[in-house]
Parts: sequence; structure tokens; C-alpha cells
Amino acid sequence: MSESWTPLRLLSWTQGFFAQKSVDAPRLTAEVLLSHALSCDRVRLYLDFDKPLGDPELARYRDLVRRRADGEPTAYLVGKKEFYGRPFAVDARVLVPRPETELVLEAALAALPDGGAALDLCTGSGILGVTLALERPGARVLATDVSGDALEVARANAAALGATVELTQGDLWDAVPPGARFDVIVSNPPYVPRGELDTLQREVRREPRLALDGGPDGADLLRRIVAGAPARLSPGGALVLEMHESHRELLPGLCREAGFDRAEARMDLAGLPRYTVAHVASEPVPA
Repeated sequence: MSESWTPLRLLSWTQGFFAQKSVDAPRLTAEVLLSHALSCDRVRLYLDFDKPLGDPELARYRDLVRRRADGEPTAYLVGKKEFYGRPFAVDARVLVPRPETELVLEAALAALPDGGAALDLCTGSGILGVTLALERPGARVLATDVSGDALEVARANAAALGATVELTQGDLWDAVPPGARFDVIVSNPPYVPRGELDTLQREVRREPRLALDGGPDGADLLRRIVAGAPARLSPGGALVLEMHESHRELLPGLCREAGFDRAEARMDLAGLPRYTVAHVASEPVPA
């Protein structure tokens, strides 16, 4: 009689298999996929470590393992990714949230009073706009995206998490009401230089190209955002932009040229340039 496939045996085998396939964090990934296949949390896997799986459970898990080994992101397979302590639904219509973007969020939160107004351009799954609304419940938050598919995901996340966010579709400033002013404008726009797209990890290449391709130098949308932001910020307001590491000098320079009072690139936890924070002067900029 063949040996039963228990959680412990499955995790051990999958860890080795994923390591051979160069899957990141092979043990953790195996745990996440197995707990998803069994509709339980990861702790339960070890409480029931010697309980054999049934054929339907094994079939679900094997399909997930195969798809992950083929390069499909774990977040797409399980349908969610945590951001700032909250579960956000994600699928192939949107980027997978990155931990580094939490630094962008925190910079935006620092500039947003509870009764203020925030604009999230290129919202994708809504992680920035929705989280701003939840962390500053008295604030007014507008989130936009050119992709209707992405906005469907963002709308579902706002509803599931109980966030009050206005969502509109359009190409950057086209989606923003004329004359609207904000205390903070935040964005994680497409910023990967086009020549690097085919060199990205295979998992990242599964994500929407529209949300990655920033043009020849990665700064096409950044330039458009910076050019339009001063006239849409309240006096003393802040612009917070995630960026490519190659934009460390370029993006703050663009901000200063556009009339921002001050601008600085900031590092992520790995010491890489990750985002820029720029402030307008305390006097309003004419529209």
C-alpha cells in the first residue's frame, strides 16, 4: 500500500520541488498554497500534519503547485495579498502589491489630515486609496485608473474592506474633476523602463504590462503626473510617487522644475531609491 499524502509529507516534497524550480520562499509558498487548497490557515496544517488528504484536496493542491512552478504569482493563485495588515483581492487584472509600497503609503498618510482630501492616481487594486480612506476615515479620497478592469478590482476591495472611496476611470488628469484640490496626491504608476520588461522575473511578466511599462526611460507617466500636480494640490500639499531606482535624481529634478518648493528621493528598506516626496509652497499655484 502506498504511503498517504499528509500535509507534512506534501510540504516537504513541494519545498524541494519549488527549490528546483527557483520559486521564491519555497517552504512558505508551499504552506500558503496548501492552506488555500484545504481552506484553512497555515497553523492548521501543522495541527493536522499527519492527516491524509482526500483525492479532491490533492487534485486542487497539485494544480496550484503546477501553476506556481510555471510562473503564476502566488497572489493570483490564492486570490489575495496582504497590504498594510489588510487582505486585498488581486488577480491578473492588477499588479501584486509589494511591501515597499507601504513606505509610499506612510509618506502619504503623514501628509493627509483626517479631514483632508487625497488623490490616488493609477490605483490598480486600490491598495493606496482604500488604505488611505481606512486610516483617515474623515478624509475624502478619489482613486482613478485608466483600466476599467483594475477599477472593478479596486471597487470590490473598497466594498469588502468598508472604505469610502470615489473611483473614476480616465487617463491620469482626465479623470480628475476640474478645480479639485488635494492635500496629497499619491501614485504607484507604471515606471519600469521598457527595455527592462523582458528581463523581469517570470512572475512579474505575468502582471499587466499596462501597469508596468513606463516608456523608454520609465518616466513617461511620472512626467505627466508631476507636470499636472502643482495646480491640483492645496497650499503646502504633497506629491508622493513610487519610482524606479534609476529615477533617484531625475524625479526630484522634475518636481523642482515643475515648481515644487522641495523634493527628495527616499530609500526603501533595502537601501534602494523607491519613492519621491515633493511639497508645494504654502501659497496656491495658479491653475
